[in-house]
Amino acid sequence: MQHSVIMAGGSGTRFWPQSRQAIPKQLLAIVGDETLIQSAVNRTSWIPATQTWVVTNRAQVAATQQQLSQLGEQQFLIEPCGRNTAPCIGLAAITLLQQDPDATMLVMPADHLIGPPEKFQQAVEFAFKAIEEDPTALLLFGVKPTAPATGFGYIERGAEQSAQLYNVAAFREKPDRATAEDFLESGKFYWNCGIFVWRADRILAALKEYEPELYQHLQTLRAVLDTNQWEESLAEIFPQMKSISIDYAVLEHANGVKVLEAPFDWDDVGSWQALPRVLGCDVNGNTVDAKFASLETSNCIVRTTDATHLVATFGVDNLIIVQTPDATLVARRDDENAIKQLVAHLQEQGYEQYL
Repeated sequence: MQHSVIMAGGSGTRFWPQSRQAIPKQLLAIVGDETLIQSAVNRTSWIPATQTWVVTNRAQVAATQQQLSQLGEQQFLIEPCGRNTAPCIGLAAITLLQQDPDATMLVMPADHLIGPPEKFQQAVEFAFKAIEEDPTALLLFGVKPTAPATGFGYIERGAEQSAQLYNVAAFREKPDRATAEDFLESGKFYWNCGIFVWRADRILAALKEYEPELYQHLQTLRAVLDTNQWEESLAEIFPQMKSISIDYAVLEHANGVKVLEAPFDWDDVGSWQALPRVLGCDVNGNTVDAKFASLETSNCIVRTTDATHLVATFGVDNLIIVQTPDATLVARRDDENAIKQLVAHLQEQGYEQYL
């Protein structure tokens, strides 16, 4: 059967002050009325709710369940702590196999913008069919780059297997600008968007081969699934697992890794810098999601959480301005990492209540 696994444990610190530890990026409506996680679930609406799974953490589970009331409580897998995507996917795989020995899993992050829905569905159904034809395959989606982005990992395609489906020749780390320009010009590289399709038993077998210690931890947990020992065992064993991405753990080593060129639009909305891409700009280069009045203001990103709150600016350029009820951010727009550094500084200064 087809299953959807949505990874929803991130913190989204680059979206502070709107994103907080208890209400992270995926629980925000960055664009439109739906939150990112609601959009993620709704774009796989053809997959039954009993085969839709959300992996999150204890701090966020209550708010996540509230936003996804169509899913039963048993559809939420709760990580005791963050351990990157390989343990997350392994936890989902053993859970799916307990219910369905033939489970094929679509795995995707909860905090990306993807559309239109019909193109996404067509691509995923094509991927599921490809796994039916080759159960040993590990399939990734690759997004055709539109710019020489330095913030994404890249997938280099090899021989074509069928229309838009290729063997993976290599994975490439986040490049510098010149290398990214070469990747774009070659036409052989894709952005790695972190969306995967494979059989649950296949990914476990790959973890057994390449990360045997992690696999053994998963097998220990699998033995106590649906027993009264589960919660205690999960709390004890999961933190012992190696914190590693599925890319490093498996995909960079395994045979049968394939990349499917994504026909859908994709944006990882990694920071406030994404708003101009998805909302556009006015004639002065400002992106505004707020009640806003300005003079001599250009290239700014302005957002409020209160529709009645007015932001007024004069004589400023290249700023991010974000208002929330208890904290307001004013930052230079040209340094994406600065907000993450600022959040760390606030924690050091004892301002945890604002995080």
